[in-house]
Amino acid sequence: MNRLFSCLLLLSTLFLFSCGVVRKSFRPDRKYAPEDLRKDYMVFRHLLESWHPSLYWYTPRDSMSAYFDEGYAAIRDSMTEPQFRTILSYVIAKVDCGHTSIRASKAYAHYLDTAKLPQFPLILKFWPDTMVVSANLNRRDSVLKRGTLILSINGRTTQQLTDTLFDYIVTDGLNQTGKYQYLSTGLHFSSWYHDIFGYSDSFDIGYRDTSGLTKLTRIPLYDPRADTLRKSLGHTLQPGTGQRPPGPAQRIRPADRRRRKQRELVFIRSLQLDTAGHTAFITLNTFEHGYHLRRFFHHAFTEIKQRQIKNLVVDVRSNGGGDASLSTLLTRYLIDKRFKVADSLYTIRRHSRYDRYINNGFLYDVLTLLASRKRSDGKYHFGYFERHYYSPLHQLHFDGHVYILTGGNSFSATCLFAGALKGQSNVTLVGEETGGGFYGNTAWMIPDATLPITKVRFRLPRFRLVVDRQREKNGRGILPDVEALPTIDAIGKGFDFKTARVKELIRQNADKN
Repeated sequence: MNRLFSCLLLLSTLFLFSCGVVRKSFRPDRKYAPEDLRKDYMVFRHLLESWHPSLYWYTPRDSMSAYFDEGYAAIRDSMTEPQFRTILSYVIAKVDCGHTSIRASKAYAHYLDTAKLPQFPLILKFWPDTMVVSANLNRRDSVLKRGTLILSINGRTTQQLTDTLFDYIVTDGLNQTGKYQYLSTGLHFSSWYHDIFGYSDSFDIGYRDTSGLTKLTRIPLYDPRADTLRKSLGHTLQPGTGQRPPGPAQRIRPADRRRRKQRELVFIRSLQLDTAGHTAFITLNTFEHGYHLRRFFHHAFTEIKQRQIKNLVVDVRSNGGGDASLSTLLTRYLIDKRFKVADSLYTIRRHSRYDRYINNGFLYDVLTLLASRKRSDGKYHFGYFERHYYSPLHQLHFDGHVYILTGGNSFSATCLFAGALKGQSNVTLVGEETGGGFYGNTAWMIPDATLPITKVRFRLPRFRLVVDRQREKNGRGILPDVEALPTIDAIGKGFDFKTARVKELIRQNADKN
C-alpha cells in the first residue's frame, strides 16, 4: 500500500510538473507552418461536410464549397492561432447556424482569461447605420460619454464596420438583429476589431457632440493592467502618505458562498410583483440546468395565482437558451393548446471516420444510437419529439395577458418558447426580432470538435430541428408584435425602453376595460 501510494504521488507530481511546463511554454505569438494549418483546415472541412445536418440549409452546396476553397486558399504563410481562427470564423459564418462557432484552443482560452490584454476602449450599442457609446473603459474621458453618437472609427463608418465584421459572426439563418446585438455585448466588438483591423496606440473617433456638430477626437488604447494598478494604488494607499490604511480593510473576509449564489440566482431568474397594477414581472436569463428553474416556475405561478395577477411580463431578451425541457415546461404554464416541440428532428449519420476529433465522440454516438431510428429518407430521426404532444398545465396555468420581451440575445430554446406562444390571443411579443430562428435551428446535441495540430475547437451540432413546417423558412427570427427599438436618447439615459413600452401597453389595455 505504501509503495502504491508513493507511485501515485510520484505520478501526480510528474503530471503537475508537466502541466506547469506546458503552461510556462505557451506562447500566444506562436506561428504554425502553412502545411500544418492546411491539415487542420481539411479536418475542419471534412467534419462539417460529414456531420453538419444543415450545412446547405441556407447556403447552396456549390456556394459552400466555394467558401471552403476560399478559406483554404487564404492559408499562404505561417499564422498564429488567432489568425487561423479568423479564417475559420469567416468560413463557418457562411453556414448560417448560430450553434456552429469557432472557439480558442484550451491553452489560448486560459491565456485570454488571465492576460488582461489591451482593449478598444468603447463599448458600443449597434443597430442599422447607428453606433452609440454605452460605456467607456477610459473613465477619465469627458468627451465620449454614454449616449454619444459615433460616426466613424479610424475613418470607417458604421456601415463599413458592420458590413466587414458581420462576415465573421455566426447567426441563425439570415438574421441580422442577432449580429447587431452580438457586437453590442461586452467586449465582442473590441475582440473582432482587433482580429480584423488590428490595434494601434490610439484611435481617431468621429462623433456628434451635444450641439449636433460633427467632431473628431483621438483616444488611447485601454490598458487594463495600468488601470488595475491605478485602482490598486488609489484604494490601498493612504492619501499623501504612501502607507496602506490600517486594520479593518485588510481583514474583510470573502463574501459568503451562499449569499453569492443567491445573488447569482436573482440575476438569472427573478419574480417581481406589482400588486397595485396587478402585474408580475418574471426575468429569465437562461434555461440551463443548475438554477432550480422547475422549483422557481412553481413558486412564481403559485404567487401569481394567489395574488390574482392579471398581467404577466416574461423578460427573455437576454436568454440565450439551454435545456428545451425547461423552456417547454414554462410554455405549458402559458399556452392554451396542445403543441409539439418539433415536426422533424434528425441527424444525418451516427458515426464517421472523423469521430476521433469530436470530444466525447463515442458517448454522442451511443446517445444517437439510443435516441434515433433511420427512416426512409436516410436520416436518423429523434422520433419521440416528432410524435409527442405537450398539453397545457391546469393547476397553475396563467390565463391573463402575457407580454414577452425579446431581443437579439433571445436564442435557441428561448425561441422554442416564444415561437410556440406567438399568435396566441392573450400573448403579445414586445421588443426586437429574436437572434434565434423561428422556423428551426440546428442544435440538440452539440459536442466540441478539436483540430489535431492547433487544438482550435468548434461547436458541431448534430440534429436539425424544424419546429413547424407551416412556418415560412425565410431565415428570420421571431418578429415582435409590438416593436420597441433603441434610440440614442434611451441609451444615453440608460432607459429601459422595452419595459416602458410594455407598461404603456398594460395601461392602454386597462383603459379599454
